[in-house]
Amino acid sequence: MKRTLGLMQPLETTTPDPALIVLIGAAGSGKSTWASTWPSTQVLELDQFRAMVSDEAGDQSATVSAAAVLHAVLEARLARKRTTVIDATNTEAHVRAGLLHVACSYGVPAVAFLVSAPADVCVQRQAGRSPARAVPADVVRRQHAEAVAAFPHLRDEGFAHVVFADRIHRLELLLRRVSSTRRPEPGWDGGASVPGLRAVHCFFGPEVVPLWRWHVGSHLAGGDRVGEIRLGPDRLVFALRSDTGGSFGFELLVACPADDDCDAPAWEPVHSVTDLLAAQTSATVCTVHGGPDRAGHRQGGDHALVEFRSA
Repeated sequence: MKRTLGLMQPLETTTPDPALIVLIGAAGSGKSTWASTWPSTQVLELDQFRAMVSDEAGDQSATVSAAAVLHAVLEARLARKRTTVIDATNTEAHVRAGLLHVACSYGVPAVAFLVSAPADVCVQRQAGRSPARAVPADVVRRQHAEAVAAFPHLRDEGFAHVVFADRIHRLELLLRRVSSTRRPEPGWDGGASVPGLRAVHCFFGPEVVPLWRWHVGSHLAGGDRVGEIRLGPDRLVFALRSDTGGSFGFELLVACPADDDCDAPAWEPVHSVTDLLAAQTSATVCTVHGGPDRAGHRQGGDHALVEFRSA
């Protein structure tokens, strides 16, 4: 699918398969979160190859050797026409040129996948990284400037497709992949308090934690804590419920099962990633209209992924 972005070039919202997908963005922009939406076998992360050759993912002196090993694996995959994702900054033109050469050699289309975040945010995120993996602020800002400058010229470089991460829907793909590999858990009894994201981790798995944000002060759930999973334009909104015994559970905000025009919150209990995919066929309860009617009205509309509605 293509749309036009100003007078520059078409803006695409899908990627072909097979393809070489080159993530482009400064350190801390969120590339690895997006890379996790593809199967792990398809993702070649430069940090992992640094660790393979030097035991330290942040050892910049190992970059040349790591890149050589990465390219060897890349060629083996493209020779078999396997979609491959390059998880690295890729903000330098000569690095992209090398990747494009390999893709062209094997007749696989190359996709420039731009992951953007404000430069200040990218710099701030380095504080949460280990000293070995934190990137200096001046380097992050240089990478950010390079990525911005590269965008108008990516098709001229040889990329067959150019996509922006914030315009492409991949959350459902991530949920389906995690759901197929993670056993649904019966729930979690965490006592009187929930430290940080422990409940999110226990219910939905470590892959979901980087996508989670709490909404401080939200009144959407009648005083209960409200959080969301967000990936690009896709968003799921949750309430964290508790009972008098101290047990916790999540409910997903969905469409009213009785009235398509109802704007009142409707909630569906969810205990796992699998539940998120099945939520539209269960016992949704609307705060105004209650549950499904006796005729077996299907809840939630046609999509399990719903948008946040402000209280």
